Amino acid sequence: MSDSIHYTVRTVNISEAAVSRPYRSTLREEQAAATRARILTSAAENFAARGYTATSLADIAKGAGVSVESVKLSGPKRDLLLAAFELAFAGSEGRESIAESEAVRGITEIADDTEFLTALVGFVADANERTSGLWASFLSAATSEPVVAASLGDLLERRRRDFRAAVATLDARGMIVSTRPHDELADTLSFLLSPESYEQLVAQSGWPKERYVAWLVEAARRMVLAR
Repeated sequence: MSDSIHYTVRTVNISEAAVSRPYRSTLREEQAAATRARILTSAAENFAARGYTATSLADIAKGAGVSVESVKLSGPKRDLLLAAFELAFAGSEGRESIAESEAVRGITEIADDTEFLTALVGFVADANERTSGLWASFLSAATSEPVVAASLGDLLERRRRDFRAAVATLDARGMIVSTRPHDELADTLSFLLSPESYEQLVAQSGWPKERYVAWLVEAARRMVLAR
């Protein structure tokens, strides 16, 4: 009987350990993700305010409330720049197309064409606002660091694909009357909704963002949708 009792006790302990290990693992993953998010947020703020070259890992660590070693574990400064931009612009890191993001999928479900266009333009305008200053740091860093320049080239290619997808969606909804090639329409839309347009019209000229969005919607109608 004692052997049976001993065996039962061991079984319960093994079962409890099996339950607790996944819990601890999940908790560690959540903590690591939260730490990385703080690091990337601090990186974005520092790169935008100080510029890429003037920002140190110590600056990023201080803003994130972590050690410099923790920042180093998140990657070299050039990788933090790309990841910080992706997180600030799209809300997540990685090479996922913006068209596949949850936010844009929700926008594509809007039935009314005017509301759809306004929401799509507003989404990009909000993203431009979040990355204002950071984009300039990205461009500046790309002129002096080949690896950053390669990251920028990859980012711009993804941007081109996203706007081609946007034009394809507009066409599928019957909103495009223009007979111009879709690639040309995508390039035009990308130009209108570029970070540079936000920087010049809102940051430099002082336009309220509502006016900026309204102007973008009207410009898209005239230059992309119409003949």
